Amino acid sequence: MKKTSQVFIDDMRPEYDFASMKGGVRGKYARRAREGTNIVLIEPEIADAFPTEESVNEALKGVLSTTRAVRNTGGLPNKALQPPSRAPRKTRSRRRSRAAHS
Repeated sequence: MKKTSQVFIDDMRPEYDFASMKGGVRGKYARRAREGTNIVLIEPEIADAFPTEESVNEALKGVLSTTRAVRNTGGLPNKALQPPSRAPRKTRSRRRSRAAHS
C-alpha cells in the first residue's frame, strides 16, 4: 500500500505563527480528553432501536448481567439441539434357566 502525499492548505492568518511560540506541545491534553470520553459509533438500525443514551445503557446492562450469570453457572444447557431422552428398551431374555427346561 503506497502512502499518498497529503497537501495541506495553509489558510491560517499570519498572526497565528505557532512555530515561533515557545513551550507548545502537540496533543498535550489528548490523553486526559480521551480518558473522560467514551464515544462509540453504532449502526443506523441499532440507533433506531435504541434512540436514547438511557435505552442503550439499559440494554447493555442487561447483556452484561446475562453474561455474568452464564459465566457463574458454567453455561446454559442447550436443550434445543440435544435429542430427546428415551428410556432404554427392555429386551426379553431368550435364555431359559435350566430349571425351566426340566
